[in-house]
Amino acid sequence: MARSAKKGPYVAASLIKKIDRVKESGKRETVKTWSRRSMVVPEFVGLTIAVHNGRKFIPVFITENMVGHYLGEFAPTRKFVMHSGQRKSGA
Repeated sequence: MARSAKKGPYVAASLIKKIDRVKESGKRETVKTWSRRSMVVPEFVGLTIAVHNGRKFIPVFITENMVGHYLGEFAPTRKFVMHSGQRKSGA
């Protein structure tokens, strides 16, 4: 079920602090986060956020089209390995 529009988007407080720190410094550095459930808000546009997928951090450059989606959507947690029969047939 989606979050109520009345409550507004959820963004982890620690992530907001990190984003504010990077914006005031003016440097183009990557912000690391484990908060996959945080929603992308307009303040994030133009920044690179490294989202943890359970094993490593996946760098994600935030664009305007991503606003309203969750950070976890851009860092897949599962890697599909082709079945051996598909490898032989070339499909």
